[in-house]
Amino acid sequence: MISKNTIKLIKSLALKKFRHKHGLFLVEGEKNVTEALESETAVKRLFATDDYIQNNRELIKNADNSEEVTAGEIKKASLLKTPQNCLAICVLPDEEDLPKKPEDFSLYLDGVRDPGNLGTIIRTCDWFGIRQIFCSVDTVDIFNPKVIQATMGSFCRVKIFYANFEKVHEMAVNSGIEVFGTFMNGYNIYKSQLPGKALVVMGNEGSGIREEIENTIAQKISIPRFIESSKKPESLNVAVTAAIICSEFKRNSAS
Repeated sequence: MISKNTIKLIKSLALKKFRHKHGLFLVEGEKNVTEALESETAVKRLFATDDYIQNNRELIKNADNSEEVTAGEIKKASLLKTPQNCLAICVLPDEEDLPKKPEDFSLYLDGVRDPGNLGTIIRTCDWFGIRQIFCSVDTVDIFNPKVIQATMGSFCRVKIFYANFEKVHEMAVNSGIEVFGTFMNGYNIYKSQLPGKALVVMGNEGSGIREEIENTIAQKISIPRFIESSKKPESLNVAVTAAIICSEFKRNSAS
């Protein structure tokens, strides 16, 4: 049985201040929980239905504590509209120190606020083998339950670093890595000679890359519209843009 105090704790983990207060974060859903158990993530408490336990007997040994509960109990504790057969309370890891240099290709997210967007970008980077994402300090928290949910387990493999752009920019330049930024008026990415080593800056969903960062970026790129009608979309979603950017840079570096 999931106690009322534990349900209260689980619900509180929706907020960053309580995640930091308790040093915990929430992972929900079979895919995410399984990925967490298979990774170095410290799973403090696991609540799961009989079917999940029966199918993962060896894996659940990686949790400090596991408890069989009903689907109804999980529903009471869950933050999801459609709860699944397990949820895990995990230990919040220590904040990652900046690496000495970026990998050959990485992203910098400037003020991305939507949890679904960040989660999807993390999942996309995992698909393309990109292991580092740098974020401004006002980008949504990686351990927001909605971010974790949208990653579909990729949060276990992609490192997220929160830092001011100046530090990341200096690190990239000192490592001989070109810095690009995505803009509406940038140079057509499909006509660009893209290097194998790059740091690409992507901006906020509504306002794009902030001016002080824009002023430091010489390489401005854009994904062109393929529509001539006066009625056309204003912009691409930042997560969709990230997928196209990752694909193009990876395709060029592989050719």
